[in-house]
Amino acid sequence: MLIPVILSGGSGTRLWPLSRETYPKQFLPLLGKRSLFQLTLDRLNGLPERGAPILVCNDQHRFLVAEQLRLLGLNDATVLLEPVGRNTAPATACAALTALERDPDALLLVLPADHLIRDLAALHRALVAGRQAAEQGRLVTFGIVPTRPETGFGYIQRGPLLQNGSESDSTGSQQSLYAIQAFVEKPDLKTAQGYWESGDYYWNSGMFLFRADRFLQELQHHAPAIREACQRALAQADLGFSKRDKNFILLDAEAFTASPSDSIDYSIMEKTRDAVVVPLQAGWNDVGNWSSLWEESEQDGAGNAVSGDVLLQRVTHSFIRSESRLVAAIGLDNHVIIETADAVLVADKREVQDVKTLVKQLQQMDRSEAVTHRVVYRPWGSYECVERAHRFQVKRILVNPGAKLSLQFHHHRAEHWIVVKGTARVTKGDEQFLLSEDQSTYIPLGVTHRLENPGKIPLEIIEVQSGSYLAEDDIVRFEDSYGRVPSGEGSDAPT
Repeated sequence: MLIPVILSGGSGTRLWPLSRETYPKQFLPLLGKRSLFQLTLDRLNGLPERGAPILVCNDQHRFLVAEQLRLLGLNDATVLLEPVGRNTAPATACAALTALERDPDALLLVLPADHLIRDLAALHRALVAGRQAAEQGRLVTFGIVPTRPETGFGYIQRGPLLQNGSESDSTGSQQSLYAIQAFVEKPDLKTAQGYWESGDYYWNSGMFLFRADRFLQELQHHAPAIREACQRALAQADLGFSKRDKNFILLDAEAFTASPSDSIDYSIMEKTRDAVVVPLQAGWNDVGNWSSLWEESEQDGAGNAVSGDVLLQRVTHSFIRSESRLVAAIGLDNHVIIETADAVLVADKREVQDVKTLVKQLQQMDRSEAVTHRVVYRPWGSYECVERAHRFQVKRILVNPGAKLSLQFHHHRAEHWIVVKGTARVTKGDEQFLLSEDQSTYIPLGVTHRLENPGKIPLEIIEVQSGSYLAEDDIVRFEDSYGRVPSGEGSDAPT
């Protein structure tokens, strides 16, 4: 059985300010209505003898994953939740151990969640070519045939053409299968030019196909500490920690944190004797920065990719995206302008690799803009801070149909709720009542309360908080439908 393993632990810092720690690029609809994560799952359709996917993601993205799976109608996926990031080798090890519980002959197709592939037929042909080799015990990776000299990717140098691929020719087609001569780090421009001209080098896609048991055998030989830590993390995992999240497995934090942090390339592929590469020409793009996203976006006659409320004069070859207000630009060429509610990025398109450095600077300054948006998503909906000043704060809260916040109270603030759309069911102390549009209620400091949406349309309320302390960690939680801790979990506080 072929079991897809989707790795979704990245933070996508080069696409800041749109991509942030709590809502990274793989979950954003960057090219249409579906996210890169959803597109990755979509491209699995039509693969023969395919089992339910295994997804590996950061624990704080659990509810994003659950919602995006729900929108796709996927209810059979297993989701492994990482308490900390430990790179691709530990993530894949946990997936391999999980897959073997289903099928002792499981094949793993390991895919990053944040890549774009336009030609699905070409991808499927390459998978057919790699599958036979993987079934025979080879560890297969897929090398992207370069379209230009590129300094932002690692490379794979191919070795001799193997005769036991599904097809073997000398053209470098998707059906060819090669031994791997070497993995090469990101080169300078002159070296990349040489790689491109030689025809013997491929971009390293980070996509793999191998038997689960073979991967674990190699891991035991080359990186036993990773395998041991992952076995313990699964053995001690929190299974079924919420009735709603029965398909989620929270890896044991202490055991998983003890694993060395390493990639599949470094820990296995560069050391094993059984690594092979299948060349792939399928319209691949890692959407790693604003320049690569501009390449994939629809452009006007002046070479501009525009989204949102944008007004341009004499602007060419630029990427301009507005999320919340009018953006006007005059006399620019080859620029990126990204506007969000709380941050604006302006950069030369040739310099966008350095956005990651800028995000590190924000993190060092402990700026919230590196982590969250003004709109913060929760399992029940979202909230947005509209105004904040001394001793008061105003929020716009959206609650999905059928969803409810936790039963809670606050030590330092009172709240006033005004319903502007939909119907609210309110628990206040020993009372429970309904509020419709234009009605309101007051929640005094220290009173236990809960907000629910019993209706069929989203509930929208305006919340006015007042008090001496308005931070999100002022919450005592008594009951919750989403597996969050009973109290004191400020980062997950609903209001």
